[in-house]
Amino acid sequence: MCGICGFSDFENDFELCGESAENLIAMRKAIDYRGGDEHGEYLQKHVALGHARLSIRDISNGSQPMVRKKDGREFAVVFNGEIYNTAELCDILSERGIYPETSCDTEVILLLYMELGQKFVSLLNGIFAFVIWDGAREQLMLARDRSGVKPLFYTKHNSMLLFGSEIKSLFAHPAVHPVVDLDSFREIFAVGPARTPGCGVFANISEILPAHFAVFDRRGLYEKKYWELSASMHTDSYEQTVEKVSYLVHDAIKKQMVSDVPVCSFLSGGIDSSIVTAVACKELGSPLDFNTFSFDFAGNDRYFVSNSFQPERDNKYVGIMLEKYPTNHSFLLCDEGKLVSLLREATYAKDLPGMADVDASLLCFCETVARSNKVVLTGECADEIFGGYPWFYKSELWSDDFFPWSKNMQTRKLLLNDSFARSLDLESYASEKFKSSLKKAPLTEGEGPQQIRHRQISYLNQVWFMQTLLDRMDRTSMHYGLEARVPFCDHRIIEYVYNIPWEMKFSGGVEKSLLREAFRGEIPDEVLFRKKSPYPKTYSPFYEQLLANKLKTILADPQSPLCFICDPVKVKEFLQSPSDLGKPWFGQLMSSPQLIAYFIQLQYWFELYEPEILI
Repeated sequence: MCGICGFSDFENDFELCGESAENLIAMRKAIDYRGGDEHGEYLQKHVALGHARLSIRDISNGSQPMVRKKDGREFAVVFNGEIYNTAELCDILSERGIYPETSCDTEVILLLYMELGQKFVSLLNGIFAFVIWDGAREQLMLARDRSGVKPLFYTKHNSMLLFGSEIKSLFAHPAVHPVVDLDSFREIFAVGPARTPGCGVFANISEILPAHFAVFDRRGLYEKKYWELSASMHTDSYEQTVEKVSYLVHDAIKKQMVSDVPVCSFLSGGIDSSIVTAVACKELGSPLDFNTFSFDFAGNDRYFVSNSFQPERDNKYVGIMLEKYPTNHSFLLCDEGKLVSLLREATYAKDLPGMADVDASLLCFCETVARSNKVVLTGECADEIFGGYPWFYKSELWSDDFFPWSKNMQTRKLLLNDSFARSLDLESYASEKFKSSLKKAPLTEGEGPQQIRHRQISYLNQVWFMQTLLDRMDRTSMHYGLEARVPFCDHRIIEYVYNIPWEMKFSGGVEKSLLREAFRGEIPDEVLFRKKSPYPKTYSPFYEQLLANKLKTILADPQSPLCFICDPVKVKEFLQSPSDLGKPWFGQLMSSPQLIAYFIQLQYWFELYEPEILI
C-alpha cells in the first residue's frame, strides 16, 4: 500500500522547469502518511511520478517509482495496492522468457504491461491503482481495480493532467485550487456521504472509475472499461452453490494473506470478520501468533440500548470466537471526547465530510492497530455482496425514487435555510442518480419483477453503498500507513454471487444464509447464526451534547460558512429536540447525532481547504 501522484504535459518540458521537481515533491508530501517507509520521484520531459511507500512485499527491492528499459525506451510505474495472483502472473512471464529481478508485484505489473500492453490489466486479481509511463508510445496508463478499493483522482489544467491517491495531493500543486459549486453541495446533501461514481465533489476533480483504465497522450485523455458485472442464469444446485461459495471465500482470504510482514485481522464478533479470522488462523497454523482487534466505545457497557438494528453488543461473540481461535487479541475503546476531537482529522483524511463518528472512530482504531501491524484483513463488503442489509429483504424499504439506504430527504435538508435548499433541489438530484444507476443493473431475460428488483438492489449496493465503505476503509487505514485488505471484494466472489437466486441467499428467511451455510462447522454456531449487528456506535448520552455545543460555537461566529447555509432557528429547534426523534438518513446508523457531526465536518472542510464557493 502506498500513495501515488504526478502529472503529465506534452506541451511543456518539465526538465527545463525548475519548479517541476518542487511541485512533485509537494504533491507526494501531502500523502506521505500513506507510506512512510520510503519515497521516490521520477521526472522526465513530459512526465512526473511520485511515490510514498509502505513496504509490504520485497522490502529491500521494491522501491518506486520502478523503472525498466526495453529497446532503449524507459517504462516507469507507481503502484498503490496488492496483486494477489502474482505467482500465476510470473508463470505467464516465464513462458515468454521474462524473469522478474525482484519478488515484488510492482515489477510484475510493469513487465506485463511491457509485454502485453494495456490488456494485461484484466489478468490482475487484487486491489490497485497504478500509473504507468510508456516511454515508447509517450503515454500514461492510469488504472483502478474492479471494485474500486484503491482510489485514484485526477484533474486537467490546460494541457496538463494531474493525478493522486487523494484529492489533497492535487491541491498541493500550484495549478490546482479547491472550488465548490452547486453540484458539489448537491453531492454533499443529496447523496453524501456517498459520492456519484467518478465524482470528486470539488468542481473539476474526477476519479478513475472502478474497473476502468484511462490513457493520456497527445490526443488527450480517454477512459475504457476492462471488466463489468454480467448477468447469467445460475445452474448450480444449492449444495454445489454452498460448496463454490466456501471455496471462493477460503481462496480469497488465503490469497490475501500474502505479505512479507505480519498480517492481522479485525474481529468484531460478527459473521464476516469471524470467517476471515478463522480461515487466516487455519492458514497460519497457530492462532497465538495472529493479532486480532475488536472495537467498542467507552460507556457502552452502561448506556447500550438494544434496538432493531443493533439487538446486542458484540463482545460476547468475540469471546466465543477466541475460545475456538485463541489469537493474540486486543479490545480497543474510544470515548466520546476522542470521537468528537477526531471529526476534523477524519474530514482531512477523506478530503470531504464523511460518515461522521463512523469515520472518526475507525480512524481512532486504525491508529492503534498501525502501531503493531502494517496489514489487516477485514470482513468489509460481505453485506453488500451476500445481501445482509434490511433493504435487501424488506420491501417497505424499497423505493422507486431514492436509494434504500438514503431515502430520508427531509432530514438531509432539515438544517438548511429554505432558499439554499430550493436552489439545490435535492430530491430531483438524488432521484436522477438513483434512476440512471438502476438502468445499468445487469439483467437476464425471463426474470420476474422480484428477481429483477433483487438484482437491482444488489447492483446499487455494489456501485454506491459499498464504494462509500471502501472509501472510508482506505482513507482511515492509510492515514496511519495501515493496509486494509477486503477478501469479500474478490471479483470472482462478486461475479458468482451476483447471479445466485435470492431464494438461495435468503434461505429460510435468514439474511446471508448462504454464507452462513458455507462456513457451518468452522465458526461457532452462536456466532454464525446470530442476528446481524452493524458497526458499533457510542450510546453515551454525553456524545450528542458535545456535538451540540460544538455546532452552537461554530454558528455563533457570523463569518462561519455554515451561517450562509443553515437556518439558525431550525438549528436551535433541532438541538433542543430529543435525539430519538431522528430517523436514519444514511445507512442504519446515521441519525440525529451524525447529522450534527456531518455539519461540523462541513465546517472543518471549509476551514481545511478554503475553497472558492461558486453558488
